[in-house]
Amino acid sequence: MNILIVSDSHGREDNLMKAINLEKPIDMLIHLGDSNGNIEYIKSLVDCPVHIVCGNNDFFCDVESDIIIDISKFRVLLTHGHRYGVSYDLERVKNIGRQYGVDIIMYGHTHIPHIDISGDIWAINPGSISLPRQSDDKPTYIIMEIDNLGKANFTLKQASKF
Repeated sequence: MNILIVSDSHGREDNLMKAINLEKPIDMLIHLGDSNGNIEYIKSLVDCPVHIVCGNNDFFCDVESDIIIDISKFRVLLTHGHRYGVSYDLERVKNIGRQYGVDIIMYGHTHIPHIDISGDIWAINPGSISLPRQSDDKPTYIIMEIDNLGKANFTLKQASKF
């Protein structure tokens, strides 16, 4: 199973389309907020389940701020993260995750990629597919692969590899 995880496209979907074309076939698309209301358009780009949460720049958004989904054997909290102070640390969002009994938290908002698969809850942030803030200034996304044994692997990809 291949899952494309993106965040913070801010209405600039060129890199998202490139990532979809590069990674297809994908089995699921996860967008962690700040799509700038392009929800139906993003859904139209793929022929698989799409999960999108509302970010701090998604005004009048018709989707939830947080959702919990199951991916294989993993219970996953999808959130933009701005309501939990993810720009400062991950303790608050991890505590929310513990309350919901999740294994993985996927969040956005910081525009900086982060993969932490240590501890009781894994934290995954794909960075921004359009407006990166890390030092190399490259748009990023993450591919989550679930193998035949149910093991998850996360790969950070950069736009320079498009």
